[in-house]
Amino acid sequence: MAGFNKVVKSYDEALEGLKDNMFLMVGGFGLCGIPENLIKKVYEMNVKGLTIASNNAGVDGFGLGILLERKQIKKMISSYVGENALFEKQVLSGELELELTPQGTLAEKMRAAGAGIPAFYTATGYGTLVAEGKDVKMFNGRPYVLEHAFPKADFALVKAWKADTYGNLIFNKTAANFNPMIATAGKITVAEVEEIVQPGELDPDLIDVPGIYIKRLIKGTFEKRIEQRTIKK
Repeated sequence: MAGFNKVVKSYDEALEGLKDNMFLMVGGFGLCGIPENLIKKVYEMNVKGLTIASNNAGVDGFGLGILLERKQIKKMISSYVGENALFEKQVLSGELELELTPQGTLAEKMRAAGAGIPAFYTATGYGTLVAEGKDVKMFNGRPYVLEHAFPKADFALVKAWKADTYGNLIFNKTAANFNPMIATAGKITVAEVEEIVQPGELDPDLIDVPGIYIKRLIKGTFEKRIEQRTIKK
């Protein structure tokens, strides 16, 4: 990796510097668009005490769910956790701390981190447990709750469809989900992609995240598992 070239040759290099007790943001929605190989590498490194902000915790045996097997996650910040029995078990036993966050608020806390916005007001959660202990102000006759942006993640892990060697990213349809905002919110953002091309080969109008946000880039192969497969009899 030299100059503007963000490509690394191995997952060891991609996650160099990852240590215990770090804060990670991880892209994906369910199992759609998750950086599955980067997650697997985190598992293999067996780092502990992680705080992870992601829409959900994967499923048993795949995605972020594999990190629960070794109890690598100390705290999960998510909006949905309904597909993971091990996650439920660890939360109810007190082994895993959970901060449930409304999905739009979670997305905005990530986007704000990347945009340098320290906090914002949202109507979401007013009058519920979500708003307890938080500042409330009236705007146009409606109450809004103050939410603080996340700090920059020590590592932000995302998955894209295509990139050039400069790190400019294009996401494929729904696989974009949380990935673009997370890509801007990391001290070290690592993107794994299906295809890497040379600079100038991507249509500039189609680039979702400019390469200035990307620190490391690696080409992977993906299982793309379907979370709940339903077929006709």
